[in-house]
Amino acid sequence: MASAENKETASPMALMVAEVARTMRIQRGWTQEQLGHELGYSAAAVSAMETCAQPASDAMLVELERVLGNGTSVFETARRFMRMEKYPRQFQDYVLLEQAAINLQLFATNVIHGLFQTEAYARALIGGGYPPLSEQRVEELVQLRMERKALFDREPLPMIEIVIEEAVLRRVIGSEDIMREQLLHLVECARRRNVTLLVLPLDAGKYGEYDGGRGEMNLVETPEHEHLVYLEPQDESMLISDPAKVSTYAQRYAKIRSQALGPRESLDLIKRLAGVAV
Repeated sequence: MASAENKETASPMALMVAEVARTMRIQRGWTQEQLGHELGYSAAAVSAMETCAQPASDAMLVELERVLGNGTSVFETARRFMRMEKYPRQFQDYVLLEQAAINLQLFATNVIHGLFQTEAYARALIGGGYPPLSEQRVEELVQLRMERKALFDREPLPMIEIVIEEAVLRRVIGSEDIMREQLLHLVECARRRNVTLLVLPLDAGKYGEYDGGRGEMNLVETPEHEHLVYLEPQDESMLISDPAKVSTYAQRYAKIRSQALGPRESLDLIKRLAGVAV
């Protein structure tokens, strides 16, 4: 809904879209009503977009590119960055790294990692969290999380390895049916040639060594072969680039990996938890 508050809180990208669209409209000699007709929107909607009372939606950006883009892709580029702005602030920098990564090594300790979540699992998790979110914001975050999965099929294919604590697989989120669907989805993910899925069993520490106690981590290798570590404790974020610190995290991940079940044993365990015959 358009509001004066939106004008005050509009993002830099929304302001840029408004200014570029207004400038291009005036250059063509069009009124807001004429542009609205070409876009399939009302003059009021165009006015709200140009004043940022209601910044351009994803659908409107598609139409702005078609009508005003002139092959520049300016609105398509803006569309990509405006989607980034919808992520929680602490996650915005990391998601760009994640989507460009050539190698990811992930350790999940509390819930299924976002890249591997089903839509129903993500909705139950986000909708049941604290602080409570509006239904609209929950749906927005769920769809953003689902869009991240494009990484799995990107060219060139990234290599993705994930170690999941067994407790995560046993923790029911949403309902038994949602959890079973989630486990079966993990089975399908594990069959991808560019994915390795390992489970760190509940009894991993019984021989005196357990290296998963410091929580989850994401190890990222960029296209430039820079190695980074991303941590997100309690809605805060840490992006670590110091080589010595990254090396320590990489060594810790290697120890965690060595204490996990092998790929086939891990897959069999997930199938059993899903009620599938092994």
